[in-house]
This record gives sequence, C-alpha cells and structure tokens, in this order.
Amino acid sequence: MHSGGRNSAFSQRATFFHPQSPAIYLPFFLGTVKMGSPPLRGQVDMSITDVAASLLRTEDSFSACLARINSVVLQPLLQSGSFENAKLLDELNDRFQVIWDLTEESYRTLKQTFGVSESVSIQDLYLAQKADLFLDAYIQYFSTFASCVVTQVFDHAARNKSDFWKSHKPSLQQFLSDFSPGTSIAVALHTVLHKPFWEHLQKYSLVFSQLKEAPGQNLVKEVNEAAEGFAKLHLFICQALDEANLTRNLWKSLGHKFTDVLCVPERRLLEDSRNLALYPSTGRSDRVLLFNDVLVLIQGNTFQSFDLKLTWVDATFKETGKHTLRINTPEGMFFLLAKEPESRAVWQWKLNQAVRQALSGKRDFPLWGEAGRGRDPPVCRFSSFTFREEGRLKGATYEGEWRLSKPHGKGTLTWPDGRNYVGDFQEGMEHGFGICLIPRASEDRYDCYKCHWREGKMSGYGICEYGDEMVYKGYFKDNVRQGFGILENASDAEQPFKYSGHWENDKKHGYGVWDDKERGERYIGMWQEDQRHGPGLVLMQSGVCYQRTFHMDKMVGPGTLLLEDDSIFVGNFTRDLTFVGKGKLTFPNGFTLEGTFSSKSTHGLQTQGILDTSGEQDDTAEKLQLGQEVFPVEKRWEGLYSPFLEFIRSGGQGETEEAFMGFHVQTSKELRKSQEYLFCHRGNEEAPRKVDYLEELIEHQEKDDLQDYLHQALQSSLHPLGKFLKALTLAFQASYSGIGANKHLLSMAQEEVKHYAKKIWEFYQGLLRLALEVKGQPSAGGMEESDLNGPALVLPLILPCFYPELSMLYMLYHQKEDDLYCQGIVDLSLFPDVKLLEFLEVQKYLWPLKDLTLTSNQRRSLVKDRCFLSATECLQKLITTVDPREKLDILQKTYEEIEKTVNRVLEKEYSLPMDDLLPLLMYVVTRASIQHLGAEIHLIRDLMDPTNEGGMYDFLLTALESCYKFIQKEIRLRPSWQVLHNS
Repeated sequence: MHSGGRNSAFSQRATFFHPQSPAIYLPFFLGTVKMGSPPLRGQVDMSITDVAASLLRTEDSFSACLARINSVVLQPLLQSGSFENAKLLDELNDRFQVIWDLTEESYRTLKQTFGVSESVSIQDLYLAQKADLFLDAYIQYFSTFASCVVTQVFDHAARNKSDFWKSHKPSLQQFLSDFSPGTSIAVALHTVLHKPFWEHLQKYSLVFSQLKEAPGQNLVKEVNEAAEGFAKLHLFICQALDEANLTRNLWKSLGHKFTDVLCVPERRLLEDSRNLALYPSTGRSDRVLLFNDVLVLIQGNTFQSFDLKLTWVDATFKETGKHTLRINTPEGMFFLLAKEPESRAVWQWKLNQAVRQALSGKRDFPLWGEAGRGRDPPVCRFSSFTFREEGRLKGATYEGEWRLSKPHGKGTLTWPDGRNYVGDFQEGMEHGFGICLIPRASEDRYDCYKCHWREGKMSGYGICEYGDEMVYKGYFKDNVRQGFGILENASDAEQPFKYSGHWENDKKHGYGVWDDKERGERYIGMWQEDQRHGPGLVLMQSGVCYQRTFHMDKMVGPGTLLLEDDSIFVGNFTRDLTFVGKGKLTFPNGFTLEGTFSSKSTHGLQTQGILDTSGEQDDTAEKLQLGQEVFPVEKRWEGLYSPFLEFIRSGGQGETEEAFMGFHVQTSKELRKSQEYLFCHRGNEEAPRKVDYLEELIEHQEKDDLQDYLHQALQSSLHPLGKFLKALTLAFQASYSGIGANKHLLSMAQEEVKHYAKKIWEFYQGLLRLALEVKGQPSAGGMEESDLNGPALVLPLILPCFYPELSMLYMLYHQKEDDLYCQGIVDLSLFPDVKLLEFLEVQKYLWPLKDLTLTSNQRRSLVKDRCFLSATECLQKLITTVDPREKLDILQKTYEEIEKTVNRVLEKEYSLPMDDLLPLLMYVVTRASIQHLGAEIHLIRDLMDPTNEGGMYDFLLTALESCYKFIQKEIRLRPSWQVLHNS
C-alpha cells in the first residue's frame, strides 16, 4: 500500500482531492478517446521548451488524477475487507504507486528546471532520460491489471463492496458520469483503473513525436528508441488485454472441475484448438489448449497438463497423409494432428515461442513480436519435475539438465523415501560419475555410493561408505561388486576386518587377502561364494604360518605348518594348530618325528611314530618358501588387471576413462547427511591437468626420454599408468605389510614385483598402440622385437612403491646371517687401522699411512677414521637408494675411490688385481658398518637387470658378497682376534 514519503508540495496539492469534492479532473480520465487509436500528432514546429511545458501540465494533471483514483477507489477497496484474489489488488496498488512516483518525479524535475531557466533541453526531461523505468512500470501495471481481468477481480470487488458503493454514491456517480445508467460497478472499476493510464501513454507518445521533430535536439538515437518503446508498449497492452479477455471467457465456459486446478492469475490462453483446428491422435473429440506455461489436453471430463519448460516440439516426424507434431515430455510422447499444413505451422510456431518464453521466465515485449522471431527453444534445458507414472522413478523429483525430454547432464534425483542421487545423467539414466545416498531402514544412517554409473547401474570404479562404517573401494558392474576391490570396516568395530581381492556378483570370489584384525590373522588365497575355497596361506601375528587347502571355509587334506621356532609340520592339524592324524614334524636341529599324532586335554600332545636323529642341522625351515607353486604369479590378481585391459580395448577416453581412472572425493561424517555433501568436488588432492596423454605417449617414444616419461607418468595418479601402479601398490601392501611381513613369503613377493614390471610394460605398449591408432599414425615398428628390455626399464621406477615391504622381507629372511655379520663388524671395528690392515693382509705398500711421520700411538689415533675414508663414505650411500642399478653404481664408485687412493699412494696408475682388491674392499666394508648388508646384497642380486650378469657390476657384487661371507665365517675366530687386538 502506498504511504507518505512524497514531497510536501505534492502532499499539499493532494489535500484538495476529497471524495466529496467536484470531479474537476474527471474529464481527463473519462474522456472519449477510444482505446487503440493512434497517438495524436502535435505541431511540428514546437520547440523542446514548448514540449516540456506541455508535459509539465500533463504530468500535473495526471498526478492529480492518480491522487483521486487512489483516495476514491483503491484505498477504500484495500481497507474494507477481503474477497477472492484480493491479493491481486494489493499487487495492482503497488504497481500503481510506482507509476505515481515516476509521474511525481517527472513533474518535480520539470518544475525545478523552469524555476531556474526559461529554456529546457532534452537532458532536463526525466521522461526521456528514464524512459526504460517508465516502460517497465507500465508493463508491470498492465500485466497485473490483465491478471485482475482474468480472475474477475473487479466483479468480485463490486459484489463484495455493494454497501460501500451505496454509501459513496455521490462520488461514484461522478466517476460514472460518462456512463449509461445501467453501467455496472465492475465495468466502472475496470475503466477507472485502465483508461487514464492508456490515455496518458498516448500523450507520452505524442511528446516523443514532438521531440523527434523539434529543432535543435541532438539526441536522435535516444529519442527514437524511447518513441519506439512506447509504440511497442501500446501494442503490448492491447495484446495483453486481448489474451486476458480470451482467458477469462475460457474459464467461464469451463466447469469448476477444470478451473479450480487450471485457473491461476498469471496463466494466459494463447491458442485453442476450437479456434485453430488441432486434435490429439487419440480422438477428434479432444481439445487442445495452449497457455503461456502449460499445454493442456482435455479428454471428456479429464485433462492432462504438460509444463512447457519440459515440452519438446518435434516437427520432423512424418506420418503419411497427416500433418503431425510429435510432443515429447518427461513421461512419454503424444501426437497432435492438424487438418491443414497452415494450421500445423501456426501451432508449431506458437508452441515453440511459448516454450522459449516459458524457459526465459518472461514474455516477449511486445507479445509475439520481433523479440522471438526465428528463435527456437533450446534442446538442452534446466528444470525440475516430479514423476507420477509407474516405474522406478515414481514419486521422484529430478532437478537439473534435460535433453529432448530426458534427464541429460548434471542433476539431482530425490525419492520420497530419502534416497537421492547427484551426478551425471544420459538419456534419462544415471550415467557417469554420481553420488547416491540411500537411508538405512530404522536407522538414522545412510549408505553413500560415490561411483561411476552406466545406464542407471553402478559400473566401473566406486567408493562406497556404508552406514555401518564399512567402506568399499573398487569396481562394480550392474550394481554389484565385480572385479578388484577393498572392503574394510572401522578399526574399532566389534570384529574389524579388511578384504582386498577379487569379487564376483557381490561376493568374494577368486584370489584375495583377508585380514582378521581381531584374531591377528591374514588369509592369502582363493575364495568362492564368500568362503575360503582352494589353496590358501594363513599368517599369524606371532610369526606362525601354514599352507592348506580349504573347502567351503573348512580345511581339508594335509598342509604345511611353520612354527615360530622354525619347526616344520607336514600333515593334518586344526585351526588352533593341534596336530591330528598322520604327519611329520621336523625340528630346527634336523631331527624328525614321523607318525600319528593326537591330543587329549589331560595328557597333551601324544604321538606314535619314529624319531630320526640322524639328520644334521640345516636352514631348511628358515629358507622354506610358500605360495609360489599353488599361486602362479600371473593368476594372483587377474581381477586387478582386467579393468586396465578393458580400458585399452574400449578406446581409453571419455566415460571409459572416468570409469577406469576413478576419482577422489573429500568426505566427512558431518557432511554425509547434508546436501552440500552431494555437490562435493572431485579430486582436490591433485589438480587435474587437461593433457592428452595419448599425444604425450607418441611424443616420448625415443629410448633416451622414454624412462623420464615413464617416471613422470607412474608418479601421477591422473595418468593411466600411475593409476595402475597405485592399484598394484594397494594389492602388494595388502599381502606383505603388517602380518604379511613373513620371511616365508619373500620369493612370492619378489616374483610378484617382477611380474608387476612386466604388466606395466605391457600396459604401456597397449596404450601406445591405442594412441597411434587414435592419432592415425603407423604402428611402432618392431618395438616389441627391439633390444629394449621393457620390464627391466620399468622395475627400478616402480620399486620405491614396494620397497618398504620387500626390504622388510629380505631383512627377515637373512636375519640370522646379518646378525652374525653385524657381530663380526662390531668386533672388527675395535681394531685400529694398522691392526685391521694387518689382520686383513692388505699389502703394506698400498697403505696410505706411510705419508705420515708420527709415532705409532699418534698414528693410530689420528688416522683411524681417515684411511680410505672417501671409499667408506661412498659405500655407506648404498642404503640411501632403492634402485638396484643405483646401488651397483655406488658399488662401482666405491671401487673407483679405492683405486684413486691407491694411485695416490703409489703415485702412478695401478689396476688392482683381485688379490689386492678383496682385502681393501673388506677393510672398507668393515669401516662402512652397513646394517643388513646381506639383505641388500640379495635384493640387488635378485632384482638387478639380467644384462648386468657377467659384467663389471656382477664382478663387484660378487666381491662384496665374498667380503660379507668372510666376516660371517671369521666370527668363529673371535679368540684369535682378541689376542691380535690386545697385542
């Protein structure tokens, strides 16, 4: 409602307009100018000042008219009670007040201008400078006025205010002076609230016509645009009121069953099939109504309405002998048939323009004018829709992107039961990356699925967080876990566990690793239907392990049990490690006990058999390796390799890349139930680079930079090779970390790492062939047959990922040897340089000590840690790298440092023979004091490039190994060392 805030001068003027005062301004808004007549033409020779003076009088008169309408009509109506659609009068009053404010401002600026100057320019005309504000205000007013016409607000107001009009009969008679005695109150209200505004707009048009022809004005463009705008405004008002009258008549002709649902103030009838023949393909008795927001099909006493924002008009469909339009909607399609091609063309145009305007949220100005000519509605849209028909989406609401009546792009799908999905859609189905929350029955928790989807089902890589705190990371197919995946529950759960392995039809099936964290056990082996089935290894926290065959989770047949004290039992035993039946027990000292074993609670373990004490102690139990024969390395992780092979076969890009490469989503329990969680972003741990990796593959084929390229690719989790390596790392850690750090698995782990290098090289070759094919380039000629050893190239690049677990296995496997070696190093380190050189029988002419002229005691104290210091420091770097090739380089540099020292002492070039090299290297090894040297030597030997065998590297490694064995062997001579040391 309009209230004070106008200037005081106007307030004083407005006091003259009392409801009982003479209608001195009534002729202005109750004149005889007919609606639709062209604007009056003024004299062409009027100056801008003359036009402004005329406009001043016009604005003054119109403002007074508005004041009278406000006091006599609007305010009494708003204050005297409610009636149907009374809110529209409130809205109309708001629009009325905006026009009144603009009129007052226009009058005030003109009055002020004439108060200080006798001449006026166009810049002084508020109407010309703010023409867009005036146009918008009148558009809003007449749009609301048209809504009042549609809903018959004036009729309801007239009936509701009958007593009011009787008490104000004199004032009302003044308003109705130009009407016949039979004129109704509703018609009078309609005229009073319409005619003055229409006529005032005509005067505005006259003003701009005069301004265009006034001499000396230099704002032709602005004036022309304003004049054109007011001309279009007249056309808009005419069209808007025509639509309003047609719509009102339609509501009068339809029954309440239709109007109670369909009749809303803003809705306008745009076309009726009774006026322009068109009928649905279901029958000619049906009626088609096109409104500005919906399309309605009436069939007898029922109707269907279709939101224009989600309506697609397909005119390309052809049916013999018929002029057909196919209409696509979210819940199906139907056909509209026209008798003549002209009718079909008109309906098609009107439908498309109505759809376009509904999508933009506003009508054209003017309606059906130039604004929309030649513009069809977009095929892709954004809107919301609730599905009603039977099917998997019944009751669900979708908000997001659409294409040809189907969800397509990004969107949110919400069901009444609390389920919701946010992500990618294609052709109406969940397809691409998406996050789905599913509430758990009778629990205030959700299962959260962050997966790749294909045709409405989970397919590809996914991360699922279940309401019971379990988490699955792996691959899906048709909504079930399929392929490689890791399932784990919380560490504080009642029965904590972790499974890493193959899945089939949502069950553990194939090769996999199970950690029973409560019992401190790990099972490595085969599964079937969620049961351990086939060969398997069981590892215990205590270090005990055994290899058995399982049938539906039960142990069958004999097995091999390795006890903590390195005893070996081959035969039948229970899960609690009780010997049962026939078996053979081999003790660490080589004795064997073979017979029948039994256990009674009162007597403990009993046996009947033969004890053989003839065997000698050996390291059979320590060195025994498990798993290699029963688990061929190429069969262990088939479920892990298959997605990568499928990735290559399918082209390696697009949605296949998304499904294979996976994603990273930041999660938290606090966000799990909120909508913000559904819109989380992927991958902020490593910003994605839009790089064509296929192009990069082609650019880095040369041998010189291939290794650098592979190094970068394997380090990136965004590159297929890096993703593959990350998955292999997870599988390796699941097997050999923690409980799996068992010396009896060393050979199994070692061959697995070598196999990984082979598979990564094969994967690289497959990607390269794919890249060449996609880019249309010739195949890499003979790369497979070249002298390049691919796996050997890859192995040092991937070894850092597996080194912690692998190194631990080597240390455990060679622990006794290294302990003996370390004790020897401790004893030898007590020797000063001279004594140690003498003990190791290093030729004295090779000693660097003779350069010093010191006493024996001085020499011993000053040079103990300086003799062959550079070689010692070089050898100590052996433990700073994980690459066997780099370790061999360090060994060679150590040899070179020894030679440099000898050459300096001899003051000539001297090539060390083996007899001289070994004692010197023994000295350097002793002073370097490298822990776990045996593990280092064997790791280098097992994983070095086979091409180095028989060469310089092999020779130096053999020499280092000889030094290691010598120190172990000579530990037995400790008494003689002590004597030598004391002397």
